[in-house]
Amino acid sequence: MSSVDDDLRRMAELEALAEKAYDEMYETRSPAGPYSELKDLFALAIGAAERAGRPDEVARLTRRLDHCRQVYRKQFSGF
Repeated sequence: MSSVDDDLRRMAELEALAEKAYDEMYETRSPAGPYSELKDLFALAIGAAERAGRPDEVARLTRRLDHCRQVYRKQFSGF
């Protein structure tokens, strides 16, 4: 398996973990922890997409991270 394949596989794993953290924000009384985790995981996934030379995935993941930030600020900023 090439390095690009490894980066794409890792990107997918990190994205899945970030989405799990997103779901956890709704299941906890303290959403700041899962929110922090999802930001870190998306940043790592974006880095993996950059290393793989996939600007389309970088843009998609960045949009998703921006959406998650907006949701957190609207729904959880009072916690």
